[in-house]
Amino acid sequence: MGPVTKSVNPAAASRGAAAAKRLAILVLCGVGLGLVAAAGALASGFGYRLGWWSFRAGFTLLAAAAGIGTLAALVSLAAMLLSTRARAGRSLAMALAGLALGAATAAIPAWNLHLARSVPPIHDITTDTADPPAFVALAQARAQSPSGVDYEGEAVAAAQKAAYPDIGPAHYRRPPDQVFEAALSAARDIGLAVAAADPGAGRIEATATTRFYGFKDDVVVRIAPAAGGSRVDVRSASRVGKSDLGANARRIRAFLRALNARLSP
Repeated sequence: MGPVTKSVNPAAASRGAAAAKRLAILVLCGVGLGLVAAAGALASGFGYRLGWWSFRAGFTLLAAAAGIGTLAALVSLAAMLLSTRARAGRSLAMALAGLALGAATAAIPAWNLHLARSVPPIHDITTDTADPPAFVALAQARAQSPSGVDYEGEAVAAAQKAAYPDIGPAHYRRPPDQVFEAALSAARDIGLAVAAADPGAGRIEATATTRFYGFKDDVVVRIAPAAGGSRVDVRSASRVGKSDLGANARRIRAFLRALNARLSP
């Protein structure tokens, strides 16, 4: 008796091949969309830094990339489910990569939107809203920026006090010259690029540059004599954008923590 051969149904084989082809196309679409989304998100920031377009155009590109990323995540999720049913391990791995790319790209603007909704739409924060420290060395750069050099007044002050009640002047039982040196070191500790340091006026001016878009936020520190020691006021203001997503308040807190560490016994 000869060996038993298993017959292959040509129709079933054809259906299986067609299903595998459709799965491969779905997987490639998910990964391709994920790559396009990631490239668009990266280009939005680097293009602005290189001067190819305005920050508004960069944000529009980022929003478009987020939409494509969401689509990539959905397509890749469908491909993952089909790959699991078909026990196609390679397709499952590629679909997972597409899902990760799409979800990560969509998450960036989603997180920024969450931050924007959690803070007031202001971009100029100071420990002294009645008499904010003035920019001098950086005044020209700020005058040429969309945000300008002037503090916008009571409306901004009220919004700040409601959102950041902890932001206020710092007092130290040290003479101004000692506090000035500590403040200069603290500014560098938190990564600020010092533009001017005037011990006689008790003023330090510096700039922070964001990592991705390269936005410039300017900081001025004012050290003045006070009863029993010195008073320190800080102002941090963005050059562009209506909302800073809370960045300037976080920067002032970081600076004061660094200064406290420098002046602690």
